[in-house]
Amino acid sequence: MTADDVIHVAVMGVGSFGRNHARVYQQLAREAVPVRLIGVVDSDTTRADAIAQEFGCRAFGSVEQLVTTHRELQAASIAVPTLHHLNVAQQLMQAGVDVLIEKPLTTSLGEADELIRTAKQLGRIAQVGHLERFNPAVGATLPILTQPMFFEVHRLSVFTPRSLDVDVVLDLMIHDLDIVLSFVNSRVKEIRAVGLPILSGKVDIANVRIEFDSGCVANFTASRVSTERVRKLRFFQPNQYVSLDYGRQDVLVFRVGQNSGGTASVNPPIQVTKLPTIQEEPLHAELKSFLESVRQRSEPLVGLEDGRRALGVALDILAAIREHGAKINLSRLHQGAPS
Repeated sequence: MTADDVIHVAVMGVGSFGRNHARVYQQLAREAVPVRLIGVVDSDTTRADAIAQEFGCRAFGSVEQLVTTHRELQAASIAVPTLHHLNVAQQLMQAGVDVLIEKPLTTSLGEADELIRTAKQLGRIAQVGHLERFNPAVGATLPILTQPMFFEVHRLSVFTPRSLDVDVVLDLMIHDLDIVLSFVNSRVKEIRAVGLPILSGKVDIANVRIEFDSGCVANFTASRVSTERVRKLRFFQPNQYVSLDYGRQDVLVFRVGQNSGGTASVNPPIQVTKLPTIQEEPLHAELKSFLESVRQRSEPLVGLEDGRRALGVALDILAAIREHGAKINLSRLHQGAPS
């Protein structure tokens, strides 16, 4: 490996998500992946200084300060609040930098379209941080997909003050929306949704039913006010029930077997298979994949169009939640007024 092989990277925004990006870039460098973390950017300069000291790089208070002083910068992770994604990504791409943008891609489809145009016009690699695409359990499931017809998905988390700038749909559920959309590969036909603010001013818990043109139906539950952490996706397809646990990174496949004589039975045996997976932190796999796309100038596994698709469905869900809330006069109920 020569100095010319090394990709110089930076992280924009070093809250909890951004700090993890900095950590993994440093880890990849220790593993002899040709990458060098040259800086972190945060408007909170005290936080930027602390993260820079922790991971052996420089701290900057703005994107402008970084790109004007470090022309060697080639790629960057963007982990700033969602409302700043468009501005920060455009600044970087216009400076010749490839970007990985944390989910959700933007706050609106119009902004997403603007990002897509900018990346195409400037020839930049642009990836969206839909982390579960890189979960080993998801990778193990892809080869066995046939015709999924029913999904039951739960993503529950304990309450933290992180990411309260967005609803739970954009914060947590969007991971599962992206996975199911990629598995089903069919247009959304109908959305029904209910959601409630519990501990914040945004929707903290939501339940959604999506029907696709293919006939597939998916039920999603997402909560950031749970007493436990659950991240599971289960689906049914002809002759199979598949249970995927994101946290354990394992996949169980249940099939109806036959009796030893090969004949059908009133109580046929159930065959359970655990698919082989190689354990890996999804962020580690995601950043490796991003760097490979930058190096090879190849299309990322999760491009901007994928991010836009998941965002579009998430926004439709939030609209359905608002419609349902208006129907039951949720604002009065939330204030404790009698119904």
